[in-house]
Amino acid sequence: MVLERLIRIFLWASALFTIFILIAILGHIIGKGLHAVNLEFLLEYPRSMGREGGISPAIVGTVYLTAISILIASPIGIGAAVYLTEYARKGRILNFIRFSTETLAGIPSIIFGLFGYVFFVIYMGFSWSLLSGGLTLAFMILPTIVRTSEEAIRAVPDSYREGSLSLGATRWQTTVRVVLPSAISGIVTGIILSIGRAVGETAAVFLTAGSSLRMPTSIMDPARTMSVHLYVLAAEGISLEKAYATATVLVVLVLMINLFSTFVIKKVFSRGI
Repeated sequence: MVLERLIRIFLWASALFTIFILIAILGHIIGKGLHAVNLEFLLEYPRSMGREGGISPAIVGTVYLTAISILIASPIGIGAAVYLTEYARKGRILNFIRFSTETLAGIPSIIFGLFGYVFFVIYMGFSWSLLSGGLTLAFMILPTIVRTSEEAIRAVPDSYREGSLSLGATRWQTTVRVVLPSAISGIVTGIILSIGRAVGETAAVFLTAGSSLRMPTSIMDPARTMSVHLYVLAAEGISLEKAYATATVLVVLVLMINLFSTFVIKKVFSRGI
């Protein structure tokens, strides 16, 4: 009984400590940056290297890069997960693919950035652009989508598959019409978590998409995301006030993504849509 009580106290303390860390970080960032966030800051172009003005090009660059990476990584990741769970035979090849996916997920983002810089920017000739940054981010978030989609598909009961196959459906029809709709909430969760990671990524984007303060007008233009803008402002001592304001917008955006994902999963997909 004493040991169980101690374990329960430890678990409560761990949960409270986790919440304390979140509140401390959010309180520090929002407390120092919220007063500088207004409509002009969100809509204006930066001036004097970001010392004055707003962050509208950084917001647009963040949205473009995230959208490109998700559009590339989602079909590839879901397709890989379907193959691993529904078609691949158990054996060394399957184990090797899963080991490769897990290893890819553990590689530091700066390594992805270095690879993207050498391969996309220099070798492929894409230069610093939204395309180079989006492809690099797609590689980086791909393991997350594969693993979450694979777990979601694997959680679908085998009785669903057996019932569909017994009615004469092919394996592909069973996968598309029975398995994937049943696993859609888990798949969407993985995609939304990947969006959160892509929005906050700095090192890989800095090396592949550049840090231009201009508004990107095509996929081959360089761009600066909010996380890169924040890094430049803080690291070069340009304006800590603008850095905290940018960090506030970034944190609020990530919170909105997480709240939206929670709403989608609990309210929409739980109703069988």
